[in-house]
Amino acid sequence: MIKLIKLSKQYKKQFIDMMDEWTSTKEKIIPYALTRINYQYFDIFINDIEEVETNKVKVPSQLFFCFDTKNNKMLGAVVIREKLNTDLLQRGGHIALGIRPSERNKGYGTLLVNLSINKCKELGINNILMVCDKQNIYSSKTIIKNNGILENEIKIENQIIQRYWIINN
Repeated sequence: MIKLIKLSKQYKKQFIDMMDEWTSTKEKIIPYALTRINYQYFDIFINDIEEVETNKVKVPSQLFFCFDTKNNKMLGAVVIREKLNTDLLQRGGHIALGIRPSERNKGYGTLLVNLSINKCKELGINNILMVCDKQNIYSSKTIIKNNGILENEIKIENQIIQRYWIINN
């Protein structure tokens, strides 16, 4: 069974395993919240997550992890932003997620978006903005599979950003 979980000490091994794999690729890790503090300092990392969620530094947000209970494996992570500021309306959206490299192209991104949409509904977010780089075809397909409707494309710093809305009734 695949579900969204909050990070806790019981998932330390699975979290470190996921992050070791991700960092070994040298690629940009999304969501950004995973890179705020070196994950090897797990106790500090987990306290930072709680502090950010409690203090709502930029906008109210929560970090969840996509967890496979059958295989006891962390598959990815998602930040759900409960409100958006001007910058997030253009380039961030309500949902920012990433799947660990070895688990991509297996349908987990689509499932994680779906689970995130359900979490948004629980949080009272009915109109959900998701954005992606136009060159990231896999992300756009995942958003579209979850009923994302392209509103527009905007150019930010030589990058074309696609903005999709998902109506969550």
